[in-house]
Amino acid sequence: MKKKVFIGAASAGIVAIAAAGAFFYGAGGETKAHAQYMAKPEILQENGQTVRSFELVAKEAEWALSKDKNVPVWTYNGVVPGSQIRAKVGEVIRVTLKNELKVPTTIHWHGYPVPNNMDGIPGSTQNAVRPGETFTYEFPATVPGTYWYHSHQDSANQEDLGLYGTLVVEGPDQAQIQRDYTLVLDEWNTGSQGHTGMNMGEMDHGKMSSERMDHGKTNSETMNHGSMNMSGMDHGSHGNTSMPGMEHSNSQVPPGAMHDQMMQAMYTTFSVNGKTGDAIEPLEVAKGERVRLRFVNAGFQSHTLRLPGQEYKIASADGQPIKDPAVIKDQPFTIAPGERYDIEFVASRDGDWVIESLNKTEAAKGMRIPVKVQGAGAKENSVAQAEAAPVDLTAYGQGGKGVFGLDMKYDQEYQMDLGEKMGKDGMDPVFTINGETYPDIKPLNVKKGDKVKVTMVNKGSSDHPMHLHGHFFQVLSKNGKALTGSPLMKDTLNVKPGESYVVAFEADNPGEWMFHCHDLHHAAAGMVNSVLYEGHQKFVEDPTVGNKAH
Repeated sequence: MKKKVFIGAASAGIVAIAAAGAFFYGAGGETKAHAQYMAKPEILQENGQTVRSFELVAKEAEWALSKDKNVPVWTYNGVVPGSQIRAKVGEVIRVTLKNELKVPTTIHWHGYPVPNNMDGIPGSTQNAVRPGETFTYEFPATVPGTYWYHSHQDSANQEDLGLYGTLVVEGPDQAQIQRDYTLVLDEWNTGSQGHTGMNMGEMDHGKMSSERMDHGKTNSETMNHGSMNMSGMDHGSHGNTSMPGMEHSNSQVPPGAMHDQMMQAMYTTFSVNGKTGDAIEPLEVAKGERVRLRFVNAGFQSHTLRLPGQEYKIASADGQPIKDPAVIKDQPFTIAPGERYDIEFVASRDGDWVIESLNKTEAAKGMRIPVKVQGAGAKENSVAQAEAAPVDLTAYGQGGKGVFGLDMKYDQEYQMDLGEKMGKDGMDPVFTINGETYPDIKPLNVKKGDKVKVTMVNKGSSDHPMHLHGHFFQVLSKNGKALTGSPLMKDTLNVKPGESYVVAFEADNPGEWMFHCHDLHHAAAGMVNSVLYEGHQKFVEDPTVGNKAH
């Protein structure tokens, strides 16, 4: 049952419907919302500016992924994903976090160039918010696009348990869109490894020791990733495993690949906006309408999706526009952890259809997003297609000169070799930058105004979606070749094994900023660097809080 909620006078004439499986925001008609999914702001006028003031309450809940899959979760405002924060360019966003969990937590604004003290990194930009306490984040809405927020306290665990939501900043082009859906992708452990209903967040990925982590749950056993005894898994030889989904080989599996295969096998359910399979709410469109789909990957695996028979464009990546995006048909796209893609199309199919997941796992069957065409006749089945390679963003859109170039003079140049090795215990892999793990990795030291070039080379066996806080970078080359498509600005870039990328950014947001892998299991196991500005006064943390950024 949908409830009517008025967002405020500034939203008059905008429709906001959040169904059980999708956030919808379209032009025309009365203002509606499913109260649990759309954050209702208090709209204030302060010093000549419009301030949208929201409250997010972090708390435990029981969540139905489907009618037969219930999981204990940690939530913002009792729902997964958390309530959507939405504002317009020129407004001020104010969010008060109230912590009703049993442990400290924070909010990080993924991809948004907030001031450093609003970045939500415990021990670096703030102390984590203790149970029963509050913290208010405030920053200007200056850059339109699709972003998201999540806990950065013990992030491999807390985000994985459900502490994430979306942030949308509307630009002037919003009026051209008739249907606007936000689709958050994730993975869950609902399998039969003896921990049914437990998300991977139950495991302590940070300490990699025999220490157990208590998440305040009484209905599932906590589990430590470092001392995990999986049936048939030989952590010493890294070979022959009998775990479903794992490769069977007598040869030694590289530690990163072993870790990733284990993660893939244990995440048995894929979700869209916290729902899976038949519980995913259909996206309603009318033929001829202009539709925007905002895809956000809040999980730890890449997802390849296809819109069969429907022409579309990738309008933006990580909130940043693609120049003159070409029309795509019958070609999938892949979205890596932490990335966001805005897909736009004019609805052209006559009957109902399904957005399909092409991942080669059983869980992919649960990530099928129904599209219901209003007034359609007979249901149209999916269009049979040969599988095509996913869109390559480095060659997509109209080429042209960006802010940076390969031949420019840079004030600072760095190389980040991404690797892996077995930890000192010989049991678990660690993930490295230039052979070291956090906090022993040399930071990228910059001065405000510096033009910075970074070369990232993946020398390991795992994908590494590298995320830079507080800045956007331009991707200049891939595997030694300059980009041929649109100038590509991003904050998260997936570097696959054997690949190399050159990126560049301007040091225009002083502070100390994380630069890390957004497979947060990899970050927790060492793959974290930082960009440190000259003259920045390091945050003095309270040692009694228990800050844990990874």
